[in-house]
Amino acid sequence: MLGARSTALTWPDYAVLVGSLLLLLAIGFRLTREQRDTVDFFLARRRVPWWAACLSFLATEISAVTIISVPATAYSENWEYVQFFVGASVAKWAVAFVFIPAFYRYEVTTIYEFLGHRFGYLSQVAASAFFFVTRLLGSGVRLMAAGLAVSILLGWPLPPTLAVFTVVSILYIGTGGVKAVVWTNVLQALMFLLAGAVTLGFVLSRIDGGLAAVVDVAGRAGRLDVINWGPAPGAPDFWRRVLTEPNIVWVAVLNGLVGSMAAFGTDHDLMQRLLTVETRSQSQRTLSLTPLGTLLTLAIYLGLGAALYTFYAQHPDLPVSRPDEILPHFVQQVMPAVLRGLMLSAIVLASIDSPLGSLAASFVTDIYRPLLARDRSERHYLAVSRASVVVFGVVLGALAYWFSFFDRILWLAFKIAGVTFGSLLGVFLLGLLTRRRVADAANVAAMIAMALVNLVLLVLSETGVLVFAWSWLVIVGTVGTILLAVGLSEAMRFRGRRAGR
Repeated sequence: MLGARSTALTWPDYAVLVGSLLLLLAIGFRLTREQRDTVDFFLARRRVPWWAACLSFLATEISAVTIISVPATAYSENWEYVQFFVGASVAKWAVAFVFIPAFYRYEVTTIYEFLGHRFGYLSQVAASAFFFVTRLLGSGVRLMAAGLAVSILLGWPLPPTLAVFTVVSILYIGTGGVKAVVWTNVLQALMFLLAGAVTLGFVLSRIDGGLAAVVDVAGRAGRLDVINWGPAPGAPDFWRRVLTEPNIVWVAVLNGLVGSMAAFGTDHDLMQRLLTVETRSQSQRTLSLTPLGTLLTLAIYLGLGAALYTFYAQHPDLPVSRPDEILPHFVQQVMPAVLRGLMLSAIVLASIDSPLGSLAASFVTDIYRPLLARDRSERHYLAVSRASVVVFGVVLGALAYWFSFFDRILWLAFKIAGVTFGSLLGVFLLGLLTRRRVADAANVAAMIAMALVNLVLLVLSETGVLVFAWSWLVIVGTVGTILLAVGLSEAMRFRGRRAGR
């Protein structure tokens, strides 16, 4: 019978963790002297190698939510999350060849400047505001997931754990800007790939029968199911299930496509990495290759979930935790020193991958510089940028603590994004795929209206009043924003022509 190890971290564990954190901070402080203006701070003067930007994008896309929640989902449900990956990969190629050329053509610092050029300043500010809400709430979920895991491993209460993450994020991003973000992301990506592979190998070594046992035990329990075919067209429950089950294969692929197009093309936190390379073609290559890294990461961490299910099925005497905590619980209870420190470091570093740089960029570029303080010196804007990092860091830490009272955090992050991403994607697609000159105010009204509609739909769905799958929210928001913006714009033009007679 396999017994649990001591739950206390040892000095080798702390040595691995402290060494990783010191390396991360050293990168930020090393780049402080290279930050002379906001072009350095927000774009790294477009001198980042494409392969580094690729790893940085991967680290930002994955984060601690993947490390903690993907194994938890595979442990408690199945591998149907892969269906979203298929749609997401197609979305990346669409963004690479539709969105990125426009952003480089207008030489934007933030992607919302494109909307300013295309429609007007109101659309730019509204999209930036939507980004603030979406990114702060979504990153709050990510930070909470990591904080919860690390608090279990370290034996710390959650609030001081979140405080440490927040301070470290503020220090390295506030000093080194986006260049520090990119190069620390490279470290983070390599760390979570290595730690995940090592942990998976360790779990398999502790399972009687190894990989074959995982295939047998987890497979019989449905934990390895990848495709949910759903009902056949024409079945009596076809439409009810289509509208209520997000994991039906074609629904999942469709929602992965639209939702990821919104996430990758309209979220400046992800797009900022792609704007740090010199040319449009390098940026397109960067994004086009990221599905390979994502697939490798998913294979490792979904495999971890299935392996953990098999391990605990073979060892029912060992205590288990709720699914969202199963990986850190196993690391703490079973893994040996050093390996435990390696996985702990991967979780910590992934949690410190913060959106503070992109939030500061959007605030200073889209709101502060043009609206609140025009024609100031670059030194002034650089100082405000660093102050913004501090403010957003504190807000993010507070949100993360609030989210600690929720469960099923992987899907929570998607539900939050579903409320606003459709509005963002709708107005971006209007600007990118049409030559229509939609009225600036019509865009803003349509974005706000559809975000409110999606919020109501989500609340009604979560409370059981309406049977509706959250995964449809982005599609509803996108189509609704386009139709409403065009309709309102035409109505405003018609009213203007009548008034001019």
